[in-house]
Amino acid sequence: MCIYMYVCMSSNLFLSTAAILVLKMEGLCQHYRFFFAVTLQVLLLARLLQLSYSSTTTQSFHFNVEWKKVRRLCHTKPLLTVNGEYPGPTISVHEGDNVEIKVTNSMAMNTTIHWHGIRQLRTGWADGPAYITQCPIRGGQSYTYKFTVIDQRGTLLWHAHYGWQRSSVHGSFIIHPRMPYPFSVPIQSEVPIILGEWWNAEVAAVENEMMLYGGGPNSSDAYTINGLPGPLYPCSNKDTYIQTVEHGKTYMLRIINAALNNELFFAIAKHALIVVEVDAVYTRPFTTTAIMVAPGQTTNVLFTANQIPDSSGMFVMAVTPYITTIFPFNNSTSIGFLKYSNFRKETSETPFLPRSSAFHNLPEMRDTAFATRFSKKLCSLASTEYPCHVPKKIDKRVITTVSLNLQDCPANKTCKGYEDKRFFASMNNQSFVRPLKSILEYHYKNSTAFSLDFPEKPPNAFDYTGVDPVKENMNTEFGTRLLILPYGTKIEIVLQGTGFLNVENHPIHVHGHNFFIVGSGFGNFDAIKDTKNYNLVNPAERNTVAVPAGGWAAIRFNADNPGVWFIHCHLEEHTSWGLAMAFIVKNGPEQSQSLLPPPEDLPSC
Repeated sequence: MCIYMYVCMSSNLFLSTAAILVLKMEGLCQHYRFFFAVTLQVLLLARLLQLSYSSTTTQSFHFNVEWKKVRRLCHTKPLLTVNGEYPGPTISVHEGDNVEIKVTNSMAMNTTIHWHGIRQLRTGWADGPAYITQCPIRGGQSYTYKFTVIDQRGTLLWHAHYGWQRSSVHGSFIIHPRMPYPFSVPIQSEVPIILGEWWNAEVAAVENEMMLYGGGPNSSDAYTINGLPGPLYPCSNKDTYIQTVEHGKTYMLRIINAALNNELFFAIAKHALIVVEVDAVYTRPFTTTAIMVAPGQTTNVLFTANQIPDSSGMFVMAVTPYITTIFPFNNSTSIGFLKYSNFRKETSETPFLPRSSAFHNLPEMRDTAFATRFSKKLCSLASTEYPCHVPKKIDKRVITTVSLNLQDCPANKTCKGYEDKRFFASMNNQSFVRPLKSILEYHYKNSTAFSLDFPEKPPNAFDYTGVDPVKENMNTEFGTRLLILPYGTKIEIVLQGTGFLNVENHPIHVHGHNFFIVGSGFGNFDAIKDTKNYNLVNPAERNTVAVPAGGWAAIRFNADNPGVWFIHCHLEEHTSWGLAMAFIVKNGPEQSQSLLPPPEDLPSC
């Protein structure tokens, strides 16, 4: 009887069955009943951990990248979409799932899709950035992205990673956890909120003109909430996002910044927000009146519908840009509404235009102080169930400037940047040039087509943030110089902003790895002074960091994912200008620490 019970509990039975077995152990002696109860707890815990990290479930999806006519702001235009949806379809999986997404390109242009924030352990072929990990998917062709969601849970996003296509080709990527949430508040509903931008013009034409003449790009015409601009824009009363809520209930908003070139503030009138997760990592909860979310970042917040609405039954939710740039920008505000059910409605079916008091939670557009306070409050949960694995010691420190540049205009060319020059951007004065073939393919074949000597510190030391914005020589160098890291390198990268042209907040995204923001500040990084104030206990863990305007941010991670990985500014105009780099993580000594072979349907250049 005792042996039989042990075998049952060791097998792959459902948890409920195992629990019933314990209840039926009445006939056993007290000693063995205690032994089996303890054994069962250990086995159940091991089973839960196993479920957290592996799954035999494969979730399959099909994306068709296609044009569709969409009308916003009194304009109808062909819009690049996935499956005719704007924003695109939601990918919803569970932690541990295998994922297969077949992407068919039904247009003439090339395309790729990036699963932003998915670590892609050993599956760099599925990461998506064009010419970094794959050649683009040509018109009329398909490619199936295959990967496993390992030890990740929460809200991420997917988007095109070719040119500026992600302006409309984007959607939410939701990973449901295997374990209960680490907060006990009952949640009535979980709602994705995708913040974006709308252009009346064709976005590819905006990009092409910027690159042709070297000037700043035209700004967008509206901000959007789940693809809808709201009633503050022309012809948009019916294009307004409204979320119905029930008084007294608590809701989770999965907020995603899919905007192309703008960091954003988001708030709900008269409602407090509790931040519980960023970039698919649980955080130590804190209450705030608003959030700042950079392009590529995600933030999960809880709020309780505990206010008394007026006769409209609605409260404003609003999004407006956080501005640190001198370039032209869209200074408008998009609104949607929380609509309380069972409250009397106004006679008009058109959303009302709110009074100015409805925006009292929303920061001003240049409120750097709020953005800084918000970022400083973010900490990892650092619990037993969700530990913080920040490297306490490092093997390498790389210090790189993240900078705008002003290039002399070539002879017999027309340039429309400042003083008739061209705008570029760089890291350590290296303006990244994408090759004509996938870097990952070159690396896999042990080719030496690229320089493996990305500078690990700025070529010249100077007052990075105090430099005269326009009087210095800002010409950059162009190339594809890579950083090489042995497997398991514990690395710190200090991202140092500069004052060239303008001190600006740069959202820097690292592919293939989460990292810990161990420190940040304004001015120039001081390796002696600033490292003493590092948070090595519970720093925020993210995949995209907003480097403070006129300041720096230090990130640490363990380079334990073999492959080629992109680091770039998630303001698309800056990436186009060259504010990017790539690094290689070499294979480790074990087979499980090596890059998998390329899939058979990998696109060719």
